[in-house]
Amino acid sequence: MGGGGGGVPNLHGQKAKSFCLYTLHLISKIAVSLFLSLAFIFKFFCPHISSSVLASGDGNLNQHMGNLNTIQAGKGRRSKYKRKLSLGSFNDRAHEGIKTVEADNLCEFSRNSDLCICIVTWNMNGQVSYEDLVELVGSNRRYDILVVGLQEVPRNNIARLLQDALVETHDLLGKAIMQSLQLYVFGPKKSDLLIKELKVDKHSVGGCGGMMRRKKGAVAIRINYKGFRMVFITCHLSAHARNVEERNSECRHISHSLFAKYWNPYARPSQITIWLGDLNYRLQGIDTHPARTLIQRNLHRLLTSKGQLLQEAQRGQIFNGYCEGTLTFKPTYKYNIGNSNYDTSYKVRVPSWTDRILFKIEDPDEISASLHCYESVDDIYSSDHKPVRAHICFKLSK
Repeated sequence: MGGGGGGVPNLHGQKAKSFCLYTLHLISKIAVSLFLSLAFIFKFFCPHISSSVLASGDGNLNQHMGNLNTIQAGKGRRSKYKRKLSLGSFNDRAHEGIKTVEADNLCEFSRNSDLCICIVTWNMNGQVSYEDLVELVGSNRRYDILVVGLQEVPRNNIARLLQDALVETHDLLGKAIMQSLQLYVFGPKKSDLLIKELKVDKHSVGGCGGMMRRKKGAVAIRINYKGFRMVFITCHLSAHARNVEERNSECRHISHSLFAKYWNPYARPSQITIWLGDLNYRLQGIDTHPARTLIQRNLHRLLTSKGQLLQEAQRGQIFNGYCEGTLTFKPTYKYNIGNSNYDTSYKVRVPSWTDRILFKIEDPDEISASLHCYESVDDIYSSDHKPVRAHICFKLSK
């Protein structure tokens, strides 16, 4: 009897153990299902939060999304240092889009500022004359620095022509050239003594455009002048209204690649970044004839909301936190060569502000900026683009 009675408790113990294991298994399945459900809800309803969580995983998502803060960082060591090497960013914070700044059209040059810069961008369409370059640089040359970004440059010696046009006032401080894409920085006579650093770089995108003198990509100059650490980037991005995402991608690749070979974890960050060039962003959502009618009636300001550049920046894709002057001038592309009439070819393209100048100050508490001019240069007729010129002054906060 004793032996038979001893077997009963063992049977109950096995059943109890099996029940416990089954219960634990069931609970684990419920927990996994609950976790997956919460993860789906989190991703679906809070994509901006989930993206930031993902970005914190390798600290490099912003780099691939076009973070100009990390232009100087190389492709290898991706670390906390990259946040220190800032040149301005596309979308490293809650996106702000491009801030529109009114130009005051008043400037006493360096009297109330520490540094005044004149910036010019022009797609030359493979044509040049000395007279056009004189018009381009202007007659009022009391600025500290002149930055000239050119696209579709002909095979002439443009550097020599610009130096001849500026011979009485300015010297060439630096240049960056990639075939038909060129960038020049000029300073007052003997101002090279004010330079502590000057580096150049370039990044090509696209295919065989260089063979047709239409090289796509960017060239850049990094300079420390009068104590201001600055980066100037001139670019020529892909054409055609449909290629918005391609242009966005090119911006990100350019920002990722420029100055990567000079990566230094101990380098001080750039304080000012200025992009200029034929960005090629077009108007969309309006046909050419309604657009031209508004332009003829001097109502072209109504077209700015149709611009792809501002739209993409507002979406957080590019140029987050940058500033640009109000587009008071007419669209700069596409003109008939030889006059100021918009395209009358069979394509009758929609006029667009393809040529732009954008700037960003990394720390507004350290440096303040004032925009005194943002205009097109309408008295040049040799290209299907009108040049664009800006005048910006900077002052160090005391």
